[in-house]
Amino acid sequence: MSPTVPRSQARLLAALGLLFVSGSALADFTWNFPKPVTPIGRDTLSMHNQFMIIITVLFVVVFGIMVYSMIAHRKSVGAQPARFSGPRGALQWFWVLVPFAILLFIDFVLMGIPAFHAVIDMEDTRTKADMVLKVTGMQWKWQYEYPDSGVKYISTLTTPREQIEGKEAKGEHYLLEVDNPVVLPIGKKVRILLTSTDVIHTWWVPQFGVKRDAIPGFLRETWVRIEEPGIYRGQCAELCGKDHGFMPVVVKAVPEAEYVAWVGQKKAELAAAAASGDRTWSRDELMAHGKETYDKICAACHQPTGQGLPPAFPALAGSKIVNGPLLSPDGKLIPDSHVDRVMNGKAGTAMQAFKTTLSDADLAAVITYERNSFGNTKGDMIQPAQIKALR
Repeated sequence: MSPTVPRSQARLLAALGLLFVSGSALADFTWNFPKPVTPIGRDTLSMHNQFMIIITVLFVVVFGIMVYSMIAHRKSVGAQPARFSGPRGALQWFWVLVPFAILLFIDFVLMGIPAFHAVIDMEDTRTKADMVLKVTGMQWKWQYEYPDSGVKYISTLTTPREQIEGKEAKGEHYLLEVDNPVVLPIGKKVRILLTSTDVIHTWWVPQFGVKRDAIPGFLRETWVRIEEPGIYRGQCAELCGKDHGFMPVVVKAVPEAEYVAWVGQKKAELAAAAASGDRTWSRDELMAHGKETYDKICAACHQPTGQGLPPAFPALAGSKIVNGPLLSPDGKLIPDSHVDRVMNGKAGTAMQAFKTTLSDADLAAVITYERNSFGNTKGDMIQPAQIKALR
């Protein structure tokens, strides 16, 4: 370091150098919006560009008048301040009313009418809608439901923990990759219904021009009509808790024939999952599937080690609930038991009910896994058929 450069300035220069030379970190950076692929996205970008031109012209004109006034009327060239009070007649009213009229014209005609048209179009979710997608936000994942076809599943982050913890290099789609993406047909108007099971989330895909809150107890609406096939990535844009940054949205837009084939495949998978609940599972099968379900659904709150983050997320290791009775002697559900807590959640806490989001096999497996992991050694297990009977 040169002795003539102060340490604080050297640090600033080093930071600026890293900013401009780290091309790999900024490889995807652009000065504009991503390419829109929906009508709403195109309208949003078009309005943004129009408004930027208008406000830039206003800025240049107003700033130019200010600079001219400061230079032409400065004291050094002999300018003398006017000495008056009260109205000065028609000229003063001219300089008040004319700029006011110009701004009214700009706001209501050049900006207001296009914005009004776009907002009305954005809110028209029902006209000529071809299908419905229901999106439910939960800490910290998304549930997608296609009411017309009976398909429902959960989508969770698949970025490896090693990348998140800095033990491995970041992948191409770091924190923007999921196990089950949304699949939608191109050229179809999709009415999207949004809600949440816990806190406010925001479903956001930049290239769609769509960003709408999912609020507990309310049903919000928006729509998309994707015009180009491809994979489009977004994320939750609301500060929804500790894993807010691990809640991506991935949408795969495909031709209609491919979409129909995907729906058929999903239905077959769901039917197979439902059928698997009728057979008797071995202990090893339940433990293996339970670990997979726990790592995907439960570990975000209770941690991979089962230690939790008390008091919000209690530990499962040594838990009285986890190590309590499984079912009553006659096979009935015990209130506030381990099975009851996993299936029905606990009101007023972050523990949500998984009865409607997980299959019988998922529930039986994860309960069995929790009772025989993290130092818990109950040695018992519950079958999917028992969960089915408890519903």
